[in-house]
Amino acid sequence: MDINHIIKTRENFINLINGLSLDQINQIPKGFNNNIAWNFGHIVVTQQIICYKLSGLPLLVEDDLVEKYKKGTKPEAPISEKELENLKILALSCLENLKNDLLIGSFKEFKEYTTSFGVTLTSIKEAIEFNSIHEGMHLGYAMAQRRLVTQ
Repeated sequence: MDINHIIKTRENFINLINGLSLDQINQIPKGFNNNIAWNFGHIVVTQQIICYKLSGLPLLVEDDLVEKYKKGTKPEAPISEKELENLKILALSCLENLKNDLLIGSFKEFKEYTTSFGVTLTSIKEAIEFNSIHEGMHLGYAMAQRRLVTQ
């Protein structure tokens, strides 16, 4: 399975973030219930949940990040520069780990899961395919939010 398109999406997300101030990243634009920081944290956490948790493997991110960015959450407090930098590192390192874990055959089981899109995932291959769509959607949200916070 090729995850290079996911890596490129994350690089684009990081570039978007790097062009903004911390205040802009934390701002919740009118019409949204989250911000750029939340969308970024959410893609990192969701990939871990749908690829690792559903495969019965330990997550590569801390539990507090999962609780902060999992589906159904919203920003409760501004993200710090330190947490943002940590998320940038995790965004790329988690994908390197995924690539390596795929190569060595770590994904042996998978717990079927139906997403909020109505897509049922039954394998790591399907999880990775869905993850790509999910991350593209959240990058799109962040791009729209960038337009609003830079006006």
